[in-house]
Amino acid sequence: MSQNFLEIENVTFAASDKNKVNNVSLSIENEGDIICLLGPSGIGKTTILRTIAGLEKIQSGRISLKNKTISSKDVHVEPENRNISLAFQDNSLFPHYNVLQNIQFGAERNKKKKKSLTINEVIKFLHLDHVKDKFPHQISSGEAQRAALARALLSKPDLLLLDEPLSNVDQSFKEEIQVKLKQVLTDLKITTIIVTHDSYEAFYLGSKCGIILDSQLKQYDDPYNVYHFPNSVEVVNFLNRGILIPAKVTGENSLENEDLGTINGNFTKHYPKGSDVQLLLQPEDLEHDDQSNLKLEVVDRKFRGTNFIYTLKTGSNLLIPVFVHSHHMHQHEVDEKFGIKRPINIDHIVCF
Repeated sequence: MSQNFLEIENVTFAASDKNKVNNVSLSIENEGDIICLLGPSGIGKTTILRTIAGLEKIQSGRISLKNKTISSKDVHVEPENRNISLAFQDNSLFPHYNVLQNIQFGAERNKKKKKSLTINEVIKFLHLDHVKDKFPHQISSGEAQRAALARALLSKPDLLLLDEPLSNVDQSFKEEIQVKLKQVLTDLKITTIIVTHDSYEAFYLGSKCGIILDSQLKQYDDPYNVYHFPNSVEVVNFLNRGILIPAKVTGENSLENEDLGTINGNFTKHYPKGSDVQLLLQPEDLEHDDQSNLKLEVVDRKFRGTNFIYTLKTGSNLLIPVFVHSHHMHQHEVDEKFGIKRPINIDHIVCF
């Protein structure tokens, strides 16, 4: 039997015929690891969490936790005996308890487990002090979500399942909570699966990310590889962090695009010379150069604080995103010409 902390082998997660994820296999190697599952709404991410928690049964495959089978065709450990905590996206607080009492309920679940996180600490970092005496119907959806997260954290489970835990949190302190949450999960070695639709959140919190599309786990890898080495066009389109442009392979380390010319780099997969491919072009792949003779028309400019993302139109009407640091003094307006540095070199060339 596997020595991984959590093992999911050939399991189909299904709430209905339309809401299912087929034949999933993934593992969490070490206690304290955090993984994130990304995918569009309604794809079955929440069903995966409910099934791991024991709220849904499986017809085939196996789920094991700490080397013990908790779900299979013949075995179903009841939710209360799994020591798994699930914090739902929607308000799951006890309506007759105030916020503090709800949080205390989580702390009571595993009193015997040694904890280094106190109720006051979790209330503080989740910004709940001003509502701790209020009841669930008296607080906002974001406050209720954070209270449910606090309750789940303090229960100190073997496995923590979080369903869109920060989806209703104000942007003004979302990043702060992400940083503290990651620190707490890491320090207490709470193994965690987080479902989110926010790729930035997944890439920050997760040591591994799973992309769920078209009822399948399309890719399961570390965040860097998911972003820079997507394994399918579907993953590229879902992440929306670049575009695919037509190109022809001209050599072992080069290809040609009619608008950009020669592009050099290291192919992640071998293609014979003369192959027609779709090249993944991400915003950071091209460099700006005011002196370049390769000029493209600016059709849009997005300010992201630390950077600008320019959208450029090529002669064949492709729309290409290009990253420029925000300290770059010469800002380009819509309809102006924008220079692309030549020769174009991309460290890793991803094609389909």
